[in-house]
Amino acid sequence: MSSAFPSLRGLLEMRFEAARPDALAGRVDVVFTALPHAASAPIVASLRKAGLTVIDLSADFRLRSADAYTKWYGPHPAPELFGKAVYGLPELRREEIRHAEFVASPGCYPTSVLLPLAPFLREGLLETGTILADSKSGVSGAGRTLEEQYLFAELDENCRAYKVGGSHRHVPEMEQEASVLAGEPVRIGFVPHLLPAIRGIATSVYARPKRKLGADDAHAVLAAAYRGERFVRVLPPGETPSLASVRGSNFCDVAATVDERTGLVILLSSLDNLVKGAGGQAVQCMNLMRGLPEEAGLVEAPLVP
Repeated sequence: MSSAFPSLRGLLEMRFEAARPDALAGRVDVVFTALPHAASAPIVASLRKAGLTVIDLSADFRLRSADAYTKWYGPHPAPELFGKAVYGLPELRREEIRHAEFVASPGCYPTSVLLPLAPFLREGLLETGTILADSKSGVSGAGRTLEEQYLFAELDENCRAYKVGGSHRHVPEMEQEASVLAGEPVRIGFVPHLLPAIRGIATSVYARPKRKLGADDAHAVLAAAYRGERFVRVLPPGETPSLASVRGSNFCDVAATVDERTGLVILLSSLDNLVKGAGGQAVQCMNLMRGLPEEAGLVEAPLVP
């Protein structure tokens, strides 16, 4: 392991081996699959057939509509398992995850949008026809992709939008889960941006309330919803989330206010796309599934500076 990831030298000397379901059965409690979409599904299918508990970090099992999956990703490689996974956002689906043997870990952008938005949708406080979300992500969201736009000389001191016009593949995932929370169809206009940073996502959500809300009201909605949550930190009124405050941690910082001039509710969040947006959230799900303390292995202070 340390030859591929030198930072783990002296900490983890395990060796890679072929992922054969028959060889894994009886040796492991949970399997995490972290392959690209379409590549993950056949492996997951063989693991589930062998009776193994699986937490999948790809997009292959997050959606509920087969038509939506086909539209955004193409034919599903394991249709017999489609729709069988529990959506793995603990703050929204804790009890389902606790009793699950197959979990689809959410995307990083949807996590950053849904966590500040969910309490308002559950309470029926927002108009659902058009909710706007703007996210800015560090480059690690693309993994080790070798493309011109990710080169240091192209990215440094730069910021740009990409996959605009509703073309990002996380849009149907956001709308699916938002619609479940609201109990009615929700449409989300989403614009992602690439930041000259390694990790982190900063998200702003703009929505029109069904009735007049003040800044104190908006803050109270978040505070009530996430009171007692270990990894969602509701910031005091007047404070806004920052990437530096969550980098390297499983925390998602959220805040809410209202633009008194326009009446818009403004919801803000920041998280580390590699932790609460990916691996950390998957471990949080595993802890729930195996009856461990939910924060086991996850309470690390953010990396500041």
